[in-house]
Amino acid sequence: MRRSRRGRHHGQTDTSHQRQVIYRNLKNPLIKQPAFSADRLEAIHDTALRVLEELGIKVLNSEARQYYAQAGASVDEASMMVKIDRELVASALETAPSEFILHGRTPAHDVTLGGDNINFVSVGGAPHISDLDRGKRPATLEDTRNIIKLCEHFDIIHLQSPNVESQDIAVHLRHYPVTQSQLSLSQKPFFIFSRGSEQIADAFTMTRIAYGLSQEEFEAKPWCYTVINTNSPRQLDLPMCQGIIDFAQAGQVSVITPFTLAGAMAPVTMPGALVLQHAEALAGILLSQIVRSGAPVVYGSFTSNVDMKSGSPAFGTPEFVQAAFGAGQLARHIALPWRGSAATASNAPDEQSVYEFLMSAWGSILGGVNMMVHSAGWLEGGLTGSMEKFILDIEMLQIFAEIFEPLKSDDAELAFDAIANVEPGSHFFGCDHTIERYQTAFYEPLVSDWSNFGQWTDNGSKTATQRANGIWKKILLDFEEPALDPARAEELQAFIDRRSAEGGAAVD
Repeated sequence: MRRSRRGRHHGQTDTSHQRQVIYRNLKNPLIKQPAFSADRLEAIHDTALRVLEELGIKVLNSEARQYYAQAGASVDEASMMVKIDRELVASALETAPSEFILHGRTPAHDVTLGGDNINFVSVGGAPHISDLDRGKRPATLEDTRNIIKLCEHFDIIHLQSPNVESQDIAVHLRHYPVTQSQLSLSQKPFFIFSRGSEQIADAFTMTRIAYGLSQEEFEAKPWCYTVINTNSPRQLDLPMCQGIIDFAQAGQVSVITPFTLAGAMAPVTMPGALVLQHAEALAGILLSQIVRSGAPVVYGSFTSNVDMKSGSPAFGTPEFVQAAFGAGQLARHIALPWRGSAATASNAPDEQSVYEFLMSAWGSILGGVNMMVHSAGWLEGGLTGSMEKFILDIEMLQIFAEIFEPLKSDDAELAFDAIANVEPGSHFFGCDHTIERYQTAFYEPLVSDWSNFGQWTDNGSKTATQRANGIWKKILLDFEEPALDPARAEELQAFIDRRSAEGGAAVD
């Protein structure tokens, strides 16, 4: 049976429909596409090591510089430049796990990163929200909670994300209601911003409370993740270094992602941009392994080109796809899970947003991505989260999941008898072979309308975007919050109240 979107919510199934398989654990069986020959791939890796050895990386965090120095790197405190010997990098790559489980509140919500496993993550870090009813506006906690609910509802979304920013709450207090919302509204592994040690420590404590974990139990397994963006070219700033340190110490996941846009923060050539991306990622990976050998890390990439006339990032371009193929190769070359993206620069959920999404998504998927970020609801180069685009993207993700499902090819599926029993020039609508399978044969669209134009206009059908508007509203209306132990929920709220009264947590 093919995978179905039926029964997504809290793992329940709809017994009235035969297509019951859900999209919770996916593997990508497609052949991984290379961008480079083996010798040129090795040349990129070697040049990245040369960048670290001869040019170095600027590290603004003094604690991080101390870690590098203790491991044997050459550190110039005056310039804050760190030069890293390639043997240090090689030793780090030996300890970083090539595959690991990121745990949810229940084992049913665990995800595996690495290998052929593929996981989809929704829009992340957008300051604005948009929908057909109220247009574009600064995001609020209500908007954050709404996207958490949508992510929990759809099994095709495997992890909670940075979502949209709750700008109605001050940054020194924002992490309390946002983390609480993720812990109470979802059972999936979730995201924590690296905005300073105090905020990270608060979020870790909240996780232990909600999950009923001791300090030792929490640090024994990864339960949450953060994204670390380098300041390309060749710089690691204060909070990003601290995030790597704090997450590694606690055994939690760092997704180390250079933000290398060719022609802007990176060389204009894709191989040159990938050299810089690889060097910066290796520097961050090394720091995590110096802090805690075996700390879980993900090799992240976000390399694309810019519009050289405006300087704006471009997505879904041939260069984006080529860079994704190359990044996937590099991640496999060093045997680490790979984070890619599905992105668009479009300002609205329109044709441009769809074709740019699909091009970038195919680049990541055919590149062998394990964690595809911005997979649902991402607009305007990351400035906006769109409710309608979220639903449209879910449709495309579910189609990808159907493509991943192996085709049956036993003798019955080859359908020789059916072909023999249907007269030439007739049809297969009513034959036994079709009747036996019609409920399980094809994917059922979430948003798409496959009726002809006459039926479409006669029925007063809506556009895909209008239908998406109704779908997300109904999901939120019907959403049932997963149960959280009342005593833990009470303890969690008491912790938030106390920390808020103490003034919250400073941002580094």
